[in-house]
Amino acid sequence: MILLIVLAAAFLKCSKSAVVPTPVPVKPTPVVKNDVAFWLTKSDQSVMLAKQTTVLGFDSVANTYPTILVDDTQTFQTIDGFGYALTGGSAQVINSLSSSVKQKLLQELFGADTTSISISYLRISIGASDLNNAPFSYDDMPAGQTDPNLTNFSLAADTVDLVPLLKQILAINPSIKIIATPWSAPVWMKDNSSFVGGSLQPAFYGVYSQYFVKYIQKMKALGITITAITPQNEPLNPYNNPSLVMTALAQATFIKNNLGPAFRAANLTTKIIVYDHNCDQPIYPLTVLGDAAANPYIDGSAFHLYAGDISALSTVHNAYPDKNVYFTEQYTASTGDFGGDLKWHEKNVIIGTMVNWGKVALEWNLASDAAFQPHTSGGCNTCKGAITINTSSNFARNVGYYIVAHASKFVPAGSLRIASNSTGNLNSVAFLTPSGKRILIVENDGTGAAIFNLRYKTKWTSPIIDAGSVATFIW
Repeated sequence: MILLIVLAAAFLKCSKSAVVPTPVPVKPTPVVKNDVAFWLTKSDQSVMLAKQTTVLGFDSVANTYPTILVDDTQTFQTIDGFGYALTGGSAQVINSLSSSVKQKLLQELFGADTTSISISYLRISIGASDLNNAPFSYDDMPAGQTDPNLTNFSLAADTVDLVPLLKQILAINPSIKIIATPWSAPVWMKDNSSFVGGSLQPAFYGVYSQYFVKYIQKMKALGITITAITPQNEPLNPYNNPSLVMTALAQATFIKNNLGPAFRAANLTTKIIVYDHNCDQPIYPLTVLGDAAANPYIDGSAFHLYAGDISALSTVHNAYPDKNVYFTEQYTASTGDFGGDLKWHEKNVIIGTMVNWGKVALEWNLASDAAFQPHTSGGCNTCKGAITINTSSNFARNVGYYIVAHASKFVPAGSLRIASNSTGNLNSVAFLTPSGKRILIVENDGTGAAIFNLRYKTKWTSPIIDAGSVATFIW
């Protein structure tokens, strides 16, 4: 009996051990490395310049998606920067902020930390633009009087708001570049004695060239270096307040006989950039550059896009490849749609300028108040700032902020444009930064979401961008 019990126990023990399963090794889930950072703005404003959590790992698994190939073995122009016009009105409304709020805003706009959009280029007016309270020059005289020796020249009108604000910006970003442009010469130099329209009298060409020299020297004495000037904003527009008409032949004559020699005599390194008007008249800069005596004084040409096609920059570049091209103005309107403006401006002003050899892309007007003020009588009353200053403690970011930020935050001055292609409704431009980062900006101009291959060398990753959205990729 005892033997039977022992045998039974042994049998049960063996049977129990026989049913215990052998452990099966668990294969770990492969970890996909995030090779590409991804920042996004959607046209419906549900995502605004936000870093995405989407994992974008480079792979080599074949697919049939369209491809944007980034090739950093092909390099093009060096980038000087992205930014805005800091009008007198912009300075005025920004200065209405409390000290702490203003400092916070300026750090966000011009700083180099991760919370900033790192604006690297500004455009300012020589005298008033139409986004000042009223027109003025730096040498205004009573009616019927002139000042050929410029003894009355003074920057006083801009030392209230513009100059102090520029000094605060330079304290944050000492390397920021500045292009300066007059909307009008002093009225006593003009043939109609008015701030609106009229032309510079040839008898005052020499005096006006010294006006530029004095301006650059006096700004330098205040600690502000003017990187470049254009002789006239929108020289074919006689209707703005202020404004001045300057034909291509007149501009070439002014530069070769007066402005260029005056800069050389004063040992100024400030660049002279011609035209500064719409893309529909490339014949204007081509005419000025074609003047053999004016050409050596000229660094390049500047453009706006209220008419014409952005490819005009390439037209001029191809004719004079040793000269630079710049994009200096495009405004977003109070009547505009966020999504429509985001798409159009990113496609044309940012991507379009860069792929057509532009060194600079600037939007018009950094800031305004909620009523799109200030502006002159007859000046732009629908120009919406990138920032709206609502109260002394409150400001809002508008579409112009995001248009520029998708480039300025990631593409510092000194970056090189490198090769990339556009495909279908996807428009792109790519850069290599001084630190070795590769940047790709993509705008989806279509009506539906798009998946594509971002290809670099022999590998690619496949992001998705919603219709009307803009994305910046970094690796």
